[in-house]
Amino acid sequence: MSPQAQPQAQAYPLNWPSGFPRWKHGRGAGTFKTNFETALRNVKKSLELFAKDSGKKIENPILSSNIDFNPLTHNTGTRPADPGVAVWFAWDGLQVCIAVDRYDSPAANLQAIHHIIEARRVELRHGTLALVRATFSGFQALPAPKGKHWRDILEIGHGVLVTKGAIEGNYKRLAQAYHPDREGGSIDKMSELNAARDAAIAEIG
Repeated sequence: MSPQAQPQAQAYPLNWPSGFPRWKHGRGAGTFKTNFETALRNVKKSLELFAKDSGKKIENPILSSNIDFNPLTHNTGTRPADPGVAVWFAWDGLQVCIAVDRYDSPAANLQAIHHIIEARRVELRHGTLALVRATFSGFQALPAPKGKHWRDILEIGHGVLVTKGAIEGNYKRLAQAYHPDREGGSIDKMSELNAARDAAIAEIG
């Protein structure tokens, strides 16, 4: 499948790459002295320069986070409960996702992504395209999942920090209603619920 044909990640809410572990330790502010708008400009510039340095196009870039960019409501200065940021794009036949959530603000996490991309530019200057491709393979992402998000299925709000206990609690409550032996339940509903629980646990690590 070509990069252009692959399903795209959603910009809002945060589309964290499937199976990629979340940061489990305490989040700090980091040492970056930048706001969200500046970090966004830095990432855009880094992607442009990386494409120029590598001679390979960056295609279908998407910034995914829990910041709503609706022009009537958005506020990039807010700090959502889940400050993770993921930058998705296609490069040289790879579907890549660079995701960071170790800092307590989307701005700091986005600036960290800028530095990760800049590190790939250093590899290009001192190594080969094959080296960078091998490094980017570690960021290779599955296409964005189709259908409902696991949060919607498990009735867990987007942008809300979630624990394994909350996932299991909602799963058990909903399983009582969706189980095929229950009136109104079905095998399809139960299968969807099981898949949502698996995806949720895989994401939070």
